Amino acid sequence: MRAVGTALLAPAVATGLGLLLQPGRALGAISIYLLGVVVAAAVGGLWSGLIASVLSLLCINYFFTEPLHTLRVTDSEDAVALVAFLVVAAIVGSLVARTLEEKARAARGERESRLLSYLATKVLSGERLERVLEDFAGSLLGPLHLARCEIRARTRAGSYDVVQTRDLTPPGEERRLPLDVGGEVFGTLVVVRAEGQPPIGRDDVRLLEAAARQIAIALERAGLDAQVNMARLDAETNQARAALFSAVTHDLRTPLASIKAAVTSLLQDEAAHDDAQRRDLLQTVLEETDRLNRLLGNLLDLARFEAGALTPAKQPVAMDEILESVLHRLQSRLSRFRVRTMIRDTPEIAADPVQLDQVFTNLLENAARFSPPGGEIAIVISPWKRSVQVRISDQGPGISPEERERVFDAFYQGDDGGHPGSGLGLTIARAIVLAHGGRIRIEGSPTGGVSVVFELPALESSVPEPRAADLPVPEPERPAAEPGRSVEAARGVTERSP
Repeated sequence: MRAVGTALLAPAVATGLGLLLQPGRALGAISIYLLGVVVAAAVGGLWSGLIASVLSLLCINYFFTEPLHTLRVTDSEDAVALVAFLVVAAIVGSLVARTLEEKARAARGERESRLLSYLATKVLSGERLERVLEDFAGSLLGPLHLARCEIRARTRAGSYDVVQTRDLTPPGEERRLPLDVGGEVFGTLVVVRAEGQPPIGRDDVRLLEAAARQIAIALERAGLDAQVNMARLDAETNQARAALFSAVTHDLRTPLASIKAAVTSLLQDEAAHDDAQRRDLLQTVLEETDRLNRLLGNLLDLARFEAGALTPAKQPVAMDEILESVLHRLQSRLSRFRVRTMIRDTPEIAADPVQLDQVFTNLLENAARFSPPGGEIAIVISPWKRSVQVRISDQGPGISPEERERVFDAFYQGDDGGHPGSGLGLTIARAIVLAHGGRIRIEGSPTGGVSVVFELPALESSVPEPRAADLPVPEPERPAAEPGRSVEAARGVTERSP
């Protein structure tokens, strides 16, 4: 409609201007009519320019060519001029129209490319799918002059119903496109053109189809991610079950077997046991019962930790007193090793003494499990900044730097060289240390094993003024001590054995 109106209006305006400005001069009128053809082609397109060219020819012949006010041409030169004008006007009009059309197509293609690139970027952004679909729908409103855009889809990850609208924009033409990729339909894309806008053309449909494919790809990826996460969760669950089953079948059955063997021997009437043998068997029952109790406690603490219920009951405690109690209780377990302690003057800490006892117990049992018979286990307690630092070192096979973080995972044992264990000791120790606001890590040891280092914040009232002597110092070389004997006592440093 606009093209027809422009094609009719341009020659009429050119005629009026020609009669007003150049009456009786055909040459001046021709330039005005050429300008009108260019305007018609620019505004209405190719056909508008061609129609304006023909109408301009008739107007020039009727108003400016002898005989006037007729369509007859008596002079051959006028006939040639009119034909030349028609050809030139048609060529100029078509070139102008085509140039502007190509320019508009290039600008539209650039906008579509930016839009599709934006949609592809959103697919790969890793954002929540709901947010991605909302951005998808919102980005289509402006370029396509939409009043409303809806995305209704369902995947393995859930259902999605996204609606984006433009305020105070009455709806017009509606179009629905399927969201499918690889033959699988995920839902529907519904677009509603704003009232008064041109109908949805082929270029618009092509852009909508590309956008629908991008949306379908995002939905497919969300479904695949849900599958992968479910498979990973199943694998982790199965791994945890297998590890728990291994812990139950091995670490629980071993102390039970020892207890049963000792009790069976004591109950045999024909077996003659002196007091020393009977005491050894009862001591075995006691040790294995304690071991069984600690393993069950670790399993319960792990469940409490995963449930977020591992809350310490803090009170002022001295780290060396907790260590002394643990060494006394584990004396028989550590009797096969040289245990060396170096305790400096340290402030009190706010901690749960029962949980802190468990940290020392787990770390020392770990060190005993991996140290060779007759090896040395070194324990250093010293002030560190506004904390108390504990370092427990062994002479075991060591842990590679790549595995030093993974060993804190539940049931992870790595290449332990055949040393039995449930893989829960370090997990529980880290959970307790973190619950106390501290930190724990594993470092290499100069003796070839590993050093487990943890730090707990000291009580503010008991922190002394910083002195150079309060900083941790490397452990000096000392002569090896016999099990159960003290090695050295020095100013500010106390070494004791269990």
